[in-house]
Amino acid sequence: MTATRLAVWGDPIAHSKSPALHAAAYGVLGLDWEYDRRQVGAAGFAEALGGLDASWRGLSLTMPLKEEAFGAATTRDAHAALTGAVNTLLFGDDVAGYNTDVGGIIDALAEAGVTEVQRVRILGAGATAASALVAAAELGAEHVEVSARRPERAAGLVVLGERLGATVEPRTLDDVVLDAELTIATLPSGTALPPDVAAPLAARGGTLFDAAYAPWPSALAVAWGDGRVVSGLGMLLHQAVRQIRIFRHGDPLVPLPDEADVVAAMRAVL
Repeated sequence: MTATRLAVWGDPIAHSKSPALHAAAYGVLGLDWEYDRRQVGAAGFAEALGGLDASWRGLSLTMPLKEEAFGAATTRDAHAALTGAVNTLLFGDDVAGYNTDVGGIIDALAEAGVTEVQRVRILGAGATAASALVAAAELGAEHVEVSARRPERAAGLVVLGERLGATVEPRTLDDVVLDAELTIATLPSGTALPPDVAAPLAARGGTLFDAAYAPWPSALAVAWGDGRVVSGLGMLLHQAVRQIRIFRHGDPLVPLPDEADVVAAMRAVL
């Protein structure tokens, strides 16, 4: 009998926790599925994808492959269509593409008690910032300040905000205007902002959701002092739960059998 195969692709990939998360879930679900990791860069993605046989059920994609996966998908869910990024491919009659990062942010924040916001600051204007903006809009955000070293990179986020019904204002990291209820940091892991930049962000930033989780606490989390901080491990966990729903049911919104037990097993390996 041919094994059912899945994997996470990206570059770098050795640090990925996805194999452990998925193995834990499949164990609870009683699924004899193989889930591995493979180092694949953007230049080699098309060839690697074309080399997969019928034993492959799907893929998880991390950087720098989310745009390539978007292009490879023949159908896309609403979050993928909005962000231009796909982190999950499901193979079948079509190649279905999904973005579970948006839902991962929403689920992680809900777990921390954040279910509704109006004023949000996003730190960074890279690929993850689009998912952060969609998540913020779904939580009710009407005003979003995007703080970045190069605010001009946020031009696409301004357009996306218009589609979502949110006003997006790009600013430099040291130009703090908005009193935010929530700050979503999408800066690269290990980023340490100067104290004179971090302090005003923390003072006027509300709850911090830092997509980074290694090393932890991040420099930004430390700068938040006594303010509430949510680690990116929650996003990692919950985007993976939605991926597994897709691999199991073909739908990120259909709960898994015994999902509470599945999530507990996954959380235990983080």
